Order: sequence, then C-alpha cells, then structure tokens
Amino acid sequence: MSARKLAVQLLNRTEQEQSYSNLLLDSALSQSQLDERDKRLCASLYYGVIERRITLDAVLSHYSKQPLRKLDSTVRNILRLGIYQLLYCDQIPSRAAVSESVKLTRSCRKASASGFVNAVLRGFLRDDCKIPYPKDPKAAMAVEYAVPQWLLEKLVDAYGMDTTKAFLADALQPAPRFIRQNPAACTCAELEQALGDAIRPTNLTGAYELHAGDIRKLPEFRKGWFYVQDLSSQICALALGAASGETVLDLCAAPGGKTCTIAAGMEQTGCVHAFDLAEHRVKLIQDNVKRLRLRNVQVAQGDATRFQEAYAGADRVLCDVPCSGIGVLRHKPEVKEKSPEALAELPALQLAILENGARYVKAGGILQYSTCTILKEENEGVAEAFLQAHPEFEPVPVYPALGGVLEQPMATILPEMFGSDGFFVAKFRKKG
Repeated sequence: MSARKLAVQLLNRTEQEQSYSNLLLDSALSQSQLDERDKRLCASLYYGVIERRITLDAVLSHYSKQPLRKLDSTVRNILRLGIYQLLYCDQIPSRAAVSESVKLTRSCRKASASGFVNAVLRGFLRDDCKIPYPKDPKAAMAVEYAVPQWLLEKLVDAYGMDTTKAFLADALQPAPRFIRQNPAACTCAELEQALGDAIRPTNLTGAYELHAGDIRKLPEFRKGWFYVQDLSSQICALALGAASGETVLDLCAAPGGKTCTIAAGMEQTGCVHAFDLAEHRVKLIQDNVKRLRLRNVQVAQGDATRFQEAYAGADRVLCDVPCSGIGVLRHKPEVKEKSPEALAELPALQLAILENGARYVKAGGILQYSTCTILKEENEGVAEAFLQAHPEFEPVPVYPALGGVLEQPMATILPEMFGSDGFFVAKFRKKG
C-alpha cells in the first residue's frame, strides 16, 4: 500500500469514526509495511489535509461541478489530498500530485472518477493554484486559516484580531515535541548527556524540546528516563504544588502526563490517586506509571462527577476536565470540526466535575481547574460560576514563580508565551 492510499483511508476513517488523528495514525503506521520515508509522507499528507480542510474545500467547491456533500467520500479525500500537495508540498512536482491522485482513484476502486479528479486538479493548476477567497473579510480569514467562521468570530471577540491571527497561524505550524525528565530514573545531566543534540533545554527546569523520530526506539524512553508532555501541561501539573507526603487526586487523569509530573515531584512519597472514566484510558495511565517506575500512584476507573467518600480530605485535587480542545489544534486539528452546539454542552459538565472535586479538598487544601482550550465560556466562565456558588473557596495565584499571567488566579496560556499549547488554569484554596 502506498503512503497516499493509506492517508486517504485514514481520512475516511477520521470522518466516519470521529477518532483522534494522532491515535489513528500511530496505530496505522505501526501496522503498516511502509518504510520510514513513506511513513513521514503519509503523516504529513494526513495531518495536512485535516489542518487545511476548510481551505481545501473552498478550492474544491470552486472547481467541482458537484456539491461537496454529494461527492463520494473517498473521491472527496483524494481531491483534498491532491489540492493539498499542489498548494503546500513544494517538494512534490505538480504533475506528480495530479497523476498520483488519478492513480489513487484506481487503487481505491473509484476508477470511474479518474476523469473528474484529473479535470478538477488540472483546472486548479491552470489558474496557478490561486485560492478563491470569499469577498467578506471574516469569511476570507476563515478560509485562509482553515477555521470555521463561528470559531474565528468567537476568538476575535475574546482576544482581538492580532492575538487570534497569531494563535491560528501557530496552529498551522508543526508542533514542537516537549518531554519531561523523570527524576525517579535519572538526573537532568544524565539525560542531557544521553540524548545530546536531540534535546534543547527550556526555561522550565526538567523540560526539554526533543528532536527525534520514533521515540519508542530510544533506549532512554524504554528505560523511563523521560516522557512526552507539552510545556503547558507540565506547568499545570507543577502549579498544583504537591509536596512530599501529601494526598493528591487527579480526577480526569488519562493519559497520565500530569499524574506522573505530580507524583515525580513528590519524591516517591505520599500518594497520587489517578482516575479516568474509560477503562482503556485507565490502562494508558497504568502503562505510563509502570514505565516510569513511580511507586506513589494508585490508578482506578472513576466518574469525576460522582463523589467517593473514601477519598475525602485530600491535600490537593486536580480537575483537568474534558473540553473542546481548541488550545491543541496543532496536535489535533480535527477538533475544529466539532459543532458549536456540542461545545455548548461542555461548561455544565465541567462545572459538575469542579464542584465534585471541591468535595474532596480538606480545609486549607488546593483545588485546581484546567482545560486545553482557550474558549472563555469553558474557562473563566466555569471558574467564576464556581466561586460565586462556593464562598468557602478563595482564588490564589496559579504559579507565581513563573511570573506573567501565572501570577494571576486564572491564567490563559497562549503559544506565544512559552511555545506551548493553548491552556487555562485556575487555582483555589479552601478556607479554614
């Protein structure tokens, strides 16, 4: 199977199953017989089409005589793949982008569409691959940044035009890969010596930017010397401030990055109780904890909205709640496809989890709320609603040691600040 054919199959599955792109791709590539070069091509085309889908469909709508919704899904994705190569893949000759797309119609058993695919792509090519932007400025901006117009307008209302443009432009760039050193397995010096030029230190102690291929092949990864975790997620976990000997609850813990950062900072003492609703996600936490050899973590399946009396009296509780994921567009571009109606249901669930988390906190203890979105109704909206209903909690600075917005009790982290994903953290102390 070719890299392009696998990319088309994955695009079809992404639409049908509404699965996360990174999970689908990792599974498919691990089972494929493609060499490393073709694996990179497949990943680049697959992610690229998802990221730029709105831009690609604007082109396709202009050059196709048939409405997009009436096109066969495989043919539609073959065309998206072809247009993407013509627009964004300078290393692929235009004639190859067209001819390989026509070949795909045959290998994907859609040979009857070969003439149609050829005509659409050659028509676009004849017009020098110029994107047909709408006349309305915001509609044109939505096409340029490949984002739904409703989301664009929401971001502009919340952050202004310049910040929104910077955020959306960043979302279309390759995401840096950050890792965190595991103090239970090695020192920073040992990790730096072992990985050499493959890592670059950040301003956050123990955090590095990694430049490597398949990390699973690195001996240091297999030995548990480090784990992958975005900087904003590391900041969130460190901000909780867990100390040696404390009891910590992580109510929505999968895949376990924050759990591991919290536990590692407690020097193998105390206990971090990590929960997640889905059984297969609980296993992800267990696998991470086992590889990192963390002895102070207990993992169990649990509903974050339901109180369990046995865990009351915790020193610190983290509620990293399910969210729209708008802050991680560069990792999971398919979250742009979620409907605004579905997202409107999230704040009620988020508040329910936060209120349940509050029941576990002892007097003087810390409750922390976080999301990987930058939408204010899921962030400040939920945090402020919680404070109004719970005067027994007071806001406290998120992570004053890092300064800036983190000196505030509610902090929105944007990519421009640390090079990290978009994130939100709010921190409260229970009076007493």
